[in-house]
Amino acid sequence: MPEAAHPLQGGADRRWVWFALAAAIIVIDQLTKLWFNGAYSYGEVRTVIPGYFNFTLLYNPGAAFSFLADAGGWQKWFFTLLAFGVSGYLGWQIVQRRFSALMDCAAAFIIGGALGNVIDRMLHGHVIDFIQVHYYDSWYYPAFNLADSFICVGAALMVIDSFRHPN
Repeated sequence: MPEAAHPLQGGADRRWVWFALAAAIIVIDQLTKLWFNGAYSYGEVRTVIPGYFNFTLLYNPGAAFSFLADAGGWQKWFFTLLAFGVSGYLGWQIVQRRFSALMDCAAAFIIGGALGNVIDRMLHGHVIDFIQVHYYDSWYYPAFNLADSFICVGAALMVIDSFRHPN
């Protein structure tokens, strides 16, 4: 009996769809960063929803929540190599058809987000962040960008898929 087709296969090899999705995420991420980097001054904040949501322009030389931001520069290369390693592994799993459709989508989100932030590190030496969520003046979530959002959604999809396909 032939192996079951991948849910998005439809009889044809459509693994390229996941790589096209990752590429689209990179393009959207870079276009938004380019716009905010040109339209805002560093540290400028513009209110979108008073008390809850702002746009701003901040630079993060570290990783999530500015982890290792003051590490002296080696972290740029560490996070770049980590992003390439994770993206390469996830891409290879897509090529080898080792994932479900949901996991392929999650992998594409993570690849696109990770490589979007790598581009920033290589071009600017830091990641451009512009989304700020907060609760009035009592709580602020660290600023982030679309690449970060795609990475987080991809990770959440992987967790959901792990409950659907526990192995």
